[in-house]
Amino acid sequence: MQIMLIRYTEDPEFIAALAAKLCHSSINDNILRKIIKLGHLSVIEHVSFTYLLEGISRVTTHQLVRHRLASYSQQSHRYTRIEENDFICPHSIRNNKEAYSLFQKNIKDNLETYNKLIEMGIKKEDARYIIPQAVTSNIMVTMNARELLNFFRLRCTKNAQWEIRELANRMIKLAKEKSPIIFENVGCDK
Repeated sequence: MQIMLIRYTEDPEFIAALAAKLCHSSINDNILRKIIKLGHLSVIEHVSFTYLLEGISRVTTHQLVRHRLASYSQQSHRYTRIEENDFICPHSIRNNKEAYSLFQKNIKDNLETYNKLIEMGIKKEDARYIIPQAVTSNIMVTMNARELLNFFRLRCTKNAQWEIRELANRMIKLAKEKSPIIFENVGCDK
């Protein structure tokens, strides 16, 4: 899994604080912290972050795109060829010798069928139906800071699936580097 923050609103906390100052007559140095604490989060919707997420499973991209207040562009397996190393294996399976053997066999069998279907003239868009959700994908996502806060609150919990939790943890570290005040009270380590 590779996570890159490729674009973000320049000076995000200034932009959010400026929006807060427009909404409230009291102007002081801590207005952004105060306004966030009060739950007036519309001011941080003016700030956005764009990530390039590479090598995450389709299982995780399906969870990610449930966050509707975002923009997504995802690698299409309709046009790209799926290769042997394009799969993610959960630690719980990898750490169990028998389970890992079954997993590898299943991936190998499905990939062989996928390739045979293509050799038979079946389009990749149809052959991909045989591929498990463990297949990796790349996706670009843009969210405003308010939706990111929501995403982190939902996906950084102990109940979140391990891969999306790891993804969220890496994403928040990058967001906190650019905007420590907005994201100071969320994260997988909170």
